[in-house]
Formats: sequence, C-alpha cells, structure tokens
Amino acid sequence: MVRYCAGVLTVTSVNVNGLRAAAKKGFVEWLAGTSADVVCLQEVRAEPDQLPAGVREPAGWHTVHAPALAKGRAGVSLYTRREPDGTRIGFGSEEFDASGRYVEVDLPGVTVASLYLPSGEVGTVRQEEKYRFMDEFLVYLEGLRKRAEAAGREVVVCGDWNIAHTPADLKNWKANAKSSGFLPEERAWLTRVFDEVGYVDVVRAQHPDQEGPYSWWSYRGRAFDNDSGWRIDLQVATPGLAERVVKAYVERAATHGERWSDHAPVTVVFDRG
Repeated sequence: MVRYCAGVLTVTSVNVNGLRAAAKKGFVEWLAGTSADVVCLQEVRAEPDQLPAGVREPAGWHTVHAPALAKGRAGVSLYTRREPDGTRIGFGSEEFDASGRYVEVDLPGVTVASLYLPSGEVGTVRQEEKYRFMDEFLVYLEGLRKRAEAAGREVVVCGDWNIAHTPADLKNWKANAKSSGFLPEERAWLTRVFDEVGYVDVVRAQHPDQEGPYSWWSYRGRAFDNDSGWRIDLQVATPGLAERVVKAYVERAATHGERWSDHAPVTVVFDRG
C-alpha cells in the first residue's frame, strides 16, 4: 500500500530533450502549472550548475540530478514536492552508474525512478551498449521488486525506455521492424519485464485496445501533425500500485509550435490508498 497521504499520487515522466532548451520553450511554465507530485526527467543533458536556479531547484520542489560523466549527454532528474526519505543514483552497475541513466527516490510506501535507457543503433557499438544495459537492468528490476515486496512497498519506474513493445506502440511498425527500438530482441526483453519479473505497463493497461497513445514524434516532416509517433515513454509499476491507477494519459501539445520537447509528458494518477 502506498502510505503517502490521503488522496492521489500523480507522477509525470518526460524526456525533455535538453533541459536548458526546454526551459526556454515552455517547460518552466508547464512545471508551474502541473498538478504532479513527482516529475521524472530524462535527457537533461546538463550539469546542475549549468541550469538556471529556478530550473535546478524550483520553489516548492525537492530535486535530485544525475548528470552523465560524458558532458552534454543523457542525464536524469527527479522533482518531488515532498522531501524524499532516500535517493539513489545508478543501479549498481560499474559501466552505467556514471552515465546519467537512472535515479530513484523513496517516498512513504513507494519508490519512484527516472530511467533513460540507451537508444541504440543497429549495427553499431551503441546497440551492443543498449543490450548490456538491458541485461544488467533486468536483474536490478527483479531485485528491486523483491526488496520492495519484502518491505511492503511499491515501485514505479518511469522514463524513456526506448523500446516500443508491440505494433500498437508505433505508427509505422512494419517500416521499423529492423530498427532499434522495435527489434525482436528488444521487444522480447520488455515482455520479460512484464511476464517474468512481474511489472505492469500501466498506460497500456489503461488503454488496452488502442494504438498509442504515442509519446514521441520525430521533428522531421509532419510526424506530430500526422500523429506518426512511438509510445516509448513508459511508467512501469509493481502490480499492487498498478491496481491503484485512477487514470493514465499523455499530455500531447495542442499544436506542433507549442511543444517544448519532441516527447510529451506521460502522467499517471494513483490512488494513494
């Protein structure tokens, strides 16, 4: 049971595609208007001291930033309205803990994580890196769930997972059958996360019979206007928390010009119980 307090726990996740750029395009205004209790960011691409103070530590928020050792790459952050009981950067990986790809916080009864899984590129070392990350992270996810269950806690891992699980998760799936992000090996790995390790894709659980809702659209062409997107930004929760979902939705901008990232925020409202 999530023992946060009465009411709901609202969690939003978004790949900001560079937080400094997003802050100039509308992220600051979005953050000021959100009702989220927790905001998970990916692809921050900045050291904390490179961010304006109002973005690094906005009034009313507690923040934890996990930049990548490689300057200008990756980076994840978590903003919480309540001060966390604990924070952890990385998941115990010698290769990846300094890569700005994972951070988690403990709140009463629930652990919330921000994940930026490598994007990969077929036929390159980047795809091999992605597979190594996936192998290590699957083991961590299993341990995380077991530890949480033993402690009577729940978990939600939010972020850019960079994998579309089924044909319903991207518009042009046939054309992307051999593309990173929709490879059979990647999709099978996500199936293991759900079927073997026991997590739940809460947005798909709330929208089982529709294409999408997509969360990323290329800036090329008219992908956004045509809703030719991918659903790769996921909130993946333990079953007990997944059962408490009130609603789950993508905050799709009204127009192309109103976007402040090529991804849209994905928001889930949980009953705190």
